[in-house]
Amino acid sequence: MKIAVETIVAAPIADVWRAYTTPDDIKQWNAASDDWHTTAATVDLRAGGAFSSRMEAKDGSMGFDFAGTYTRVEALRLLEYSFGDRTAQVEFTPEAGGVKVQVSFDSEDTHSVEQQRGGWQAILDNFKRYVEAKRRS
Repeated sequence: MKIAVETIVAAPIADVWRAYTTPDDIKQWNAASDDWHTTAATVDLRAGGAFSSRMEAKDGSMGFDFAGTYTRVEALRLLEYSFGDRTAQVEFTPEAGGVKVQVSFDSEDTHSVEQQRGGWQAILDNFKRYVEAKRRS
């Protein structure tokens, strides 16, 4: 089953793309809640290139790597990737007032669809806040 989340980011597409695909930026926004953070990120932005984000609880109690391989990269428009036996797609669509970022991904069996949607949406909401705040500064 595919799950989709989306947001509109009030920024130029080049800024949105850069923040989504640059390790230093990813470390700033890639967390579903304030008690988690991304301590390391790598990106080889090409079809066949690998990516990884180390996500850890701020209290040090747990952490995990979110890693995979890009299967399709169309600059400023589309990312597709596989992670484990799952796939995801990120579309960047210019709209009036910003860029719609839509992420769709294969669900997993451990967490409910609502939990998965909520977690991925929270990360995307952090992304929006980060890009818009960076643009204002």
